[in-house]
Amino acid sequence: MADERATLVRLPDSDRMLADPAEDVRGRKVRDTDGEELGTVEELLVDAGEGRIRFLRVEHGGIFGFGATPSFIPVEAVEGVSDDEVTVEQARERVAGAPRYDPDLVDQQPYYESLYGYYGYPPFWTPGYLYSGFPYHPSRPAATGEVRHGGTRG
Repeated sequence: MADERATLVRLPDSDRMLADPAEDVRGRKVRDTDGEELGTVEELLVDAGEGRIRFLRVEHGGIFGFGATPSFIPVEAVEGVSDDEVTVEQARERVAGAPRYDPDLVDQQPYYESLYGYYGYPPFWTPGYLYSGFPYHPSRPAATGEVRHGGTRG
């Protein structure tokens, strides 16, 4: 079972790397189920203890990267991944209305809990939680979606 007090960090701030570089969705456009563009995947938040991706940080708005607003989307919302896009099963308006991140939060657990509640997914630390197999749903070809410690390849 996942640790209730799991530490989530940006992938580059961890000692991990994606097991399969093809699963790195950073830089890809994000679209909702209606095809509306939501922004770009700027970062992946990783559960440092379990080595699994938990959230996509999607940047939207702004000009040339300035004034962009981040939104965090649980990986459970990922519906599909192509070479240049990620599709999520949340509408543009829903993502725009998600709880905003406060970088000054010392205990981020309540924020993550509010995100899961807002989007309607069970948090990864709850009993019976099944990892979605990011970046693919279980109904699609299996991919690990896990990250490995830096320096290991294979």
